[in-house]
Amino acid sequence: MLKNYLNVALRNLFKHKFYSLINILGLSIGLTCFLMISLYVVDELSYDTFHSDIEKTYRMDFSGMINGSEFITALSSAPAAKTMVAEYPEVTDAVRIRESGNWLIKRKDTENNYYQNEVAFVDPNFFTFFDFKLIKGDVEECLKRPKTLVLSETEAEKIFGEEDPIGQIVVIDNDENWEVTGVFEDMPSNSHMNFTMMFTMESREEAQSQFWMSFNFVTYLKLQDGFNPAVLEAKFPALIEKYIGPEVEKYIGVSLQEFYDAGNAAGFSLFPAKDIHLYSDKDGEIMANGDIKYIYVFTAVALFILILACINFMNLSTARSAGRAKEVGVRKVMGAYRHQLIRQFLSEAFIITFISIVIAYVLSFLLLGQFNELAAKEMRIDQLFSTGFIAIILSVLLLVGLLAGSYPAFFLSKFRPVEVLKGKLNLGLKSGGLRSILVIVQFCVSIIMIIGTAIVFQQLSYIQNKKLGFSKDQVVMVHDPWIMGDKASSYKNEVLQSSLIKSGTLSSFLPVDTQSNNNLWFPGATPTKDESYVFYQARVDHEYLETLGMEMVEGRFFSKDFPSDSMAIVVNESLVRHMGWDTGLNKKLSTYGGSQEDPTVEVYNVVGIIKDFHYTSLKNNIEPLLFTLGNSRGYVSFKIDGENVRESLDFIEAKWDEFAPGQPFQYSFLDDRFTDLYQSEQKLGQIFSVFAFLAIFIACLGLYGLAAFTAEQRTKEIGVRKVLGASIMSIITLLSKEFLKLVAIAFIIAAPLSYYFMNQWLQDFENRTNMNVMIFISAGIIALVIAWVTMSFQSWNAARINPARSLKDE
Repeated sequence: MLKNYLNVALRNLFKHKFYSLINILGLSIGLTCFLMISLYVVDELSYDTFHSDIEKTYRMDFSGMINGSEFITALSSAPAAKTMVAEYPEVTDAVRIRESGNWLIKRKDTENNYYQNEVAFVDPNFFTFFDFKLIKGDVEECLKRPKTLVLSETEAEKIFGEEDPIGQIVVIDNDENWEVTGVFEDMPSNSHMNFTMMFTMESREEAQSQFWMSFNFVTYLKLQDGFNPAVLEAKFPALIEKYIGPEVEKYIGVSLQEFYDAGNAAGFSLFPAKDIHLYSDKDGEIMANGDIKYIYVFTAVALFILILACINFMNLSTARSAGRAKEVGVRKVMGAYRHQLIRQFLSEAFIITFISIVIAYVLSFLLLGQFNELAAKEMRIDQLFSTGFIAIILSVLLLVGLLAGSYPAFFLSKFRPVEVLKGKLNLGLKSGGLRSILVIVQFCVSIIMIIGTAIVFQQLSYIQNKKLGFSKDQVVMVHDPWIMGDKASSYKNEVLQSSLIKSGTLSSFLPVDTQSNNNLWFPGATPTKDESYVFYQARVDHEYLETLGMEMVEGRFFSKDFPSDSMAIVVNESLVRHMGWDTGLNKKLSTYGGSQEDPTVEVYNVVGIIKDFHYTSLKNNIEPLLFTLGNSRGYVSFKIDGENVRESLDFIEAKWDEFAPGQPFQYSFLDDRFTDLYQSEQKLGQIFSVFAFLAIFIACLGLYGLAAFTAEQRTKEIGVRKVLGASIMSIITLLSKEFLKLVAIAFIIAAPLSYYFMNQWLQDFENRTNMNVMIFISAGIIALVIAWVTMSFQSWNAARINPARSLKDE
């Protein structure tokens, strides 16, 4: 019996090649999209799940507010880890990680350095706390001694080749010798940390500090099995009072309670380690994380595209129901039972779905490389053959087969043979209410995706063209001038001798994606509970303003004509507003200098107000910022001649080789760094545009099939109309107008829905574009035009048929 079902099903597929091809093509594309996005979603959801104790591992985060300045971090104090293990029995283990920026690396007795920025200091128990695999070395001993480090497998091979790295010496920053005591397997791509080199925390001086009001360490706690983290969090206020309270009193001059009474806040919290990648976006994250909202978006896109493909199947099945109804009647007269007909129709649906899945797997194999590049992932094709994925695909096979084959299986199989064979059933286009609804759904989804894509790119265009308050074009950032030591300033001055270079600056801070310090500032010489603030602070030189094209709104910038500027500051407009000043000129702001054990108060005079500029992502408001004058060597930046970029870069590099011989030369353009801030949005726009195209293609594929069926059903009517003098265009209009009405209805539904969804997305940006009504109108017009062209092509073919052929049986 099963063999008979298959034979009949295959015979029907080959008999109706055109409709079979449309069904298989649509389903294959839909399933390919579903597979690709499923790979992406599964990969995102799998982050850190390879750690056996991940369910009881938490990150200890600090957050607070001082006089309206809020800070939410993924960091804790240096002594927090040991204190938690020592004083809280529910904490079974703790480990700290301290990121440390760029390092110069080379093997001992070699000349050439290279940069490595995937570096961190970690506690000696790192490999017993986490399940990263140590290939060589002792997991408990490898990081216990000072000046020891471990390398990833790839990094070890890069430095030592085939030699055994254990016991070998790596030179850091041309100065310190560190012994290699372990090699670990490269960290998985689905980990929220990705280090290639880790130093022991035993050699980090600040790691031994007992100061609680400095937050620089990512701290993880492991709790007892089944312990409720909320119970531990309830004990954190007492921890704050015991350790941070005395420091608040020492540095701010008020008790902790007075500090709270003034509207300030300070507290620790626990964040589940398994949720870090998708749910955490705080200051001090180890690396850029994902976003659960995009998982919801991509999952919805995958399901919608798969549903669109299924709708095609159902539409063509219902459209061809008249022809299949006579088949049902004949089969019932010949003795077929309803359950046999149901199995027959379902078997056809399952065969088409199975063929589509096979094709989808082939397409996924061919396209995975491009999708990895688009999604910035390292997904492998073998993941599609894992037990979990096979289960998903079998579920899809069952679901799609039932969904697509349900109408002919359960509706057609109940027809009474007498009525069918007498021709009393009218299943043509006019009774296609279900088909109309499905077409509306298809184009509604397609229009939403078109509008969504357009608004994403409009926001990206807004970002690129918005006036930022500084000049980001033709600014070259030369990385790590600290390598030159005291010669960094001479290097800058030497480069400035060229006519290709307009200006240059040495600074610790540049707009977009560079580090600045958070320091405690207060008016006068003594902090109070009402007037203590946490502000961003940047150290710059005299040429900073000129190089970055910023504007002064009041006062002046630092000048070599004023030796007293060593104790001067320049602040932005946001800081003036935050302080409630009418003018900031000649105001006094103080901060702590000296050591933590013996702090001194340093009083600075405000000499200028700089016009607000965006120094972080446009997702954020402009926060208070102040500049101090100093000899910082974080970056040296040059404004170059835009007409001679290559010559300028060659000159800058040649001078680098003079001042830092044998040291790697790295640079980036400020505008590229700005663009990189919005990689996730760019990725979203690219993915949306691809899938919007596929959605509209699938919808039009189904529409094309329906147009072909409609023309086939109305062949005689078309012939009669042509005999009576109807033009080809009038026939095209006749056949197309029904479907164009459905597309118009889809637009009416899609417009408010897309407005709602995209308005929610734009709320992530403090600086955002206005949704232009023309985007919505254009999307509707695009959908109508595409639908009309699709229908017209098939209608035109039908209208060109000679009436003599279509009416020869009459």
